[in-house]
Amino acid sequence: MTIPAEIDTPDIMIDLDILERNIARMAAAVREKGLALRPHAKTHKVTEIAARQMAAGAAGLTVATIGEAEVFADAGIEDIFIAYPLWISPQKAERLRRLASTATISVGVDSAAGATTLGSSLGQAAGSVSVLVEIDSGHHRSGVRPEAAAAVAEASSRAGLKVAGVFTFPGHSYAPGMPAEAVAQEQQALREAAESLAAAGFEATRRSGGSTPTALLTDGSEATEVRPGVYVFGDAQQLELGRCAMEDIALTVAATVVSHHETPPDAPARFIIDAGSKILGSDRPAWASGFGRLIDHPDARITALSEHHATVEWPDSRTLPPLGERLRIVPNHVCLAINLVDDVAVTSNGALVDRWAVGARGKNK
Repeated sequence: MTIPAEIDTPDIMIDLDILERNIARMAAAVREKGLALRPHAKTHKVTEIAARQMAAGAAGLTVATIGEAEVFADAGIEDIFIAYPLWISPQKAERLRRLASTATISVGVDSAAGATTLGSSLGQAAGSVSVLVEIDSGHHRSGVRPEAAAAVAEASSRAGLKVAGVFTFPGHSYAPGMPAEAVAQEQQALREAAESLAAAGFEATRRSGGSTPTALLTDGSEATEVRPGVYVFGDAQQLELGRCAMEDIALTVAATVVSHHETPPDAPARFIIDAGSKILGSDRPAWASGFGRLIDHPDARITALSEHHATVEWPDSRTLPPLGERLRIVPNHVCLAINLVDDVAVTSNGALVDRWAVGARGKNK
C-alpha cells in the first residue's frame, strides 16, 4: 500500500478496513465459544475503536487505570473492568466514586490489605464497586495462588465490596511455543480459584482470562470471558508468535529513509529511517528478531534504535531503497507505540479518511 501523500513521517497509520475485520473476527470467534469478550482498551486508547468493539458485541471494556476508565466512561462505555490491583489513595477513591456513579465498575484485588483499603476509602460507595480477585496462573507478576482466592474475597466482603469472581492474565503466553501451555495453566487456575471461592460461600460468576495469544485457544469450560487487546492491530510480536499474519496488521508507522549507512562489502546493507524509539517504542523480547518489521519487506529487520533513528538491515545490498522513500513499519509492541502519539491517521483503501485522537494517552493513574 502506498502511504497517502497527506501523511508526513513519522506517523502512526491505522488501516480502517483491517481494523474492522479484526474486530469482527474476534467477536465472532469468542461468541462461538460461548464466552464474553471484554477487550483491553489499553492497547488502542481510542474511543472510536472502543465504540466499534462495543457495536460488535463486547460485554464491556478492560482498562489498566482509573484515568483510562474515565476517558471511556465519558465516551459512553457503561461497563468497565479495571484489571489491576489498585492501591487506593484519597484522590483515587474520589475519582472511583465519581466513576461508579456513571458506569458499572469492577476492579482487581490481590490482597486482603488492598481490599480493606479499597472498601474503607470508598466508604458508603463501596457497594457500588465489584471486585475480581486476581490469580497468578504462571506469569508470576501480580495475583495470588488459586487456593488463596477465598481469603482475599472474604476481606473484600468485610470491606463492603461485591465479589464478582476471579481473573488472571496469562502473560507468559507471549513467548514462542507457550500459548497452549499458558491456556492450560489459566484454565486450571481459574477452576481452582472458583472452587476456593465456592467453598467460602462465594459464587465466581465471572471467571476472566485471555490475552491475544491465548484468546482463541480459551474455551468456556472454566472461563466466562476473555480480555485480548493487541488483536485489533496486530504487531511484530504477534507475527513472530504466529498469532496473526501480515494481512492482519492494522497499525503501521509511516517512515522515511533519511540516510544510507556505509558498510563493508561483506556486511549486510543498512540504512536509517526517521522512526526511532519515540514512536516505535523500544520493547524487544529476547526471542524477537529485531525492533520491528517492515510490512512490505518481510526479510528486512530493524537491528538498532535511537530516539529518532532506526537502523534497518536490508537483505539485498544492490537495491537499497533510495533516500526519501517511504516505508511502513510494524512496531514490536503496539501498546507502547500508540501511547507515544496524540493522534493517528486513519486510512481506507489507501486514502487518508480521518484522524483520531488517542484520548487515553498518558492516563497512567
